[in-house]
Order: sequence, then C-alpha cells, then structure tokens
Amino acid sequence: MIRIFALLAALVTLAACTAAAPDEPLEDLGAFKLGHNIVIASKVQMVPGSREVSQEEWIDALKNEVDARFSQYDGDQLYHFGISVEGYFVAPGGVPLVLSPKSVLAINVTVWDDAAGSKLNQEVKKFTVFETTTADSFLVGSGHARTREEQILGLARNAIGQIEDWMVEQHKENGWFDAKSTTAEAADTGAAQAADATNEVAG
Repeated sequence: MIRIFALLAALVTLAACTAAAPDEPLEDLGAFKLGHNIVIASKVQMVPGSREVSQEEWIDALKNEVDARFSQYDGDQLYHFGISVEGYFVAPGGVPLVLSPKSVLAINVTVWDDAAGSKLNQEVKKFTVFETTTADSFLVGSGHARTREEQILGLARNAIGQIEDWMVEQHKENGWFDAKSTTAEAADTGAAQAADATNEVAG
C-alpha cells in the first residue's frame, strides 16, 4: 500500500471531489440522524517523505468534520459511523518543484443502522482521498502552498465529501436511510453497535 500511495501522491493532478464544507446545502439522506462517531487510526501507515501526522490528529480531524457535517441532518433514525484511517501522505515543503506532490489519505468506512442492529455495508467501503488542487498547489505542491494543518483539514473535509456522496447514492439506489418503524428493543442496541463498529474497522 505504501508504494501505491507514493505513486498516487506524486502523479495525481486533480482532486477526487470537492470538500463538503459544513455550511453547504444538505443532501437528501432520508431519515438519517448521526449517532456514534467512531474514528480509529491504530493501523495507519505513513508514506515515507510525508509530513508526520499523529493518530490523535487524524482522529480529531475526522471526528470534528463528521460532527460538523452530519450532525446537521435532523432525521429521526440513528446511524453510526465506524471509520479507520489506513494510510496517508501529507506533502512536505522543500520538495523539487518538478514533483509537485499531492497529499492523499486512505480510510475505511462502515455505516451501522441502529434500529436494525446491523451494518448497512457488509464489507468496509474503502476511500482514497486527494486534497483539492488550487493553482498554487498545482504548480508547486501543497507542501509549499499550505500549512500542515491546512492539508489535514482539507483531506478530512474531502473525505467527508466522498462519504456523503456515497451515502446519497446508496439512499437513492438501495434505500439506505428510508423511514421505517422502530422498537424500543432496537433503540437499545446503540452501545453494542458502537463496540462492534470499533472492532470492525480495527480489523
């Protein structure tokens, strides 16, 4: 994975998506309401040459962006996130201009349905997230154009944008987050699912 990441970081020229800023209009996610927001980074790998980012920094960045974006949805059915940070390359400064490396982040995501007591995606969804390219970062690399903190935030926001796009697609095509009846027994499963989600993304 490290070798693939290094190639992607060196070669990619366009961002995979536009970041879902917290103040952008909300999408249609049916009855979705954010429940547990679990992020782990125990298996994270850093591509050699990257700016170093601690596990805690990735966890905080992603949790904050998940909360900022998805807590705005006001449905009446709880869904939980299990997110695992797998690897990253945060472009450094001081790299020869010809390389113009781009930052990249890999995460695995599982979404849990509280009422059903089960996960919606049986296999983890893998995302490879690139930072948004600007004229400055395209020419000289984001390590010259942005601070490390700006790069982390940009990757976290783009990650949330990709997750949201995927959820909207699943809602339209597979009925995720459709309104349904709930029971008191199902509503009590949240704590158990949180533990399961942690174990699931930890692999």
